[in-house]
Amino acid sequence: MKKFNVEKETKNVINFIRKYYQENNLKGAILGISGGKDSAVVAALMVEALGKENVIGVTLPCHSKEEDKTDAKLISDYYGFELINFDITNTFDTFKQELSKLGEYTDEQLKNSDINLKPRLRMATLYYLSALYSALNNKTYLVAGTSNKCELYVGYFTKGGDSVHDISPIADFTVEEVIKIGKYLKVPDKVLYKAPNDGLSNQTDEDKLGVTYQDIAKYMNGEQLDEITKEKIEKLHKNNIHKFNIPTYRR
Repeated sequence: MKKFNVEKETKNVINFIRKYYQENNLKGAILGISGGKDSAVVAALMVEALGKENVIGVTLPCHSKEEDKTDAKLISDYYGFELINFDITNTFDTFKQELSKLGEYTDEQLKNSDINLKPRLRMATLYYLSALYSALNNKTYLVAGTSNKCELYVGYFTKGGDSVHDISPIADFTVEEVIKIGKYLKVPDKVLYKAPNDGLSNQTDEDKLGVTYQDIAKYMNGEQLDEITKEKIEKLHKNNIHKFNIPTYRR
């Protein structure tokens, strides 16, 4: 397997962002800061590419852990970009109250719907703020995506939620490579090595997936894995392919 040149790849991504912004007469970036490594690395890349004055981070708590907001502030303080807190807990609760008019449902029946509603509300909020700050500052802000290659391969994202963004800086990097980029950009260790979780279900990503990100990366690189792990990854990939394509009838 070809060795990962972190300095070269980091500079390539920064140049990719700058070039896209220059070619399309864009200025700013807005992104959700979850307190995890992916959003921290994307924030660091956007600051390097655009300048801290052109980056706005948003914390979007929704029955969330206070630690996530604290870690998000750690990142914004370190890189010097503006951080907004936009609490969507009441919005989520109002939605649930309206839902109760349709009938009574068990927690198990609602579990998947509830988990996926949160990133969809977050996506709507980021796009609202993107349009607002574009108008206020007279420059166009894009919403930056924070999904990595391992998550994308197994479909670990919400359709119409964190899958929606305008630019995707780390989508071609595995979790291990994202960590290396984060180390190169001096992302604080507390965030960089934090166990990844969605902040929604009180489980780590790997608990939910049933496989490790390291194993997903090995599978994508054609490395040897035990049959059970291999089958789990293949099943996750196959079951989530629909998230990437919208079947469209053509006359």
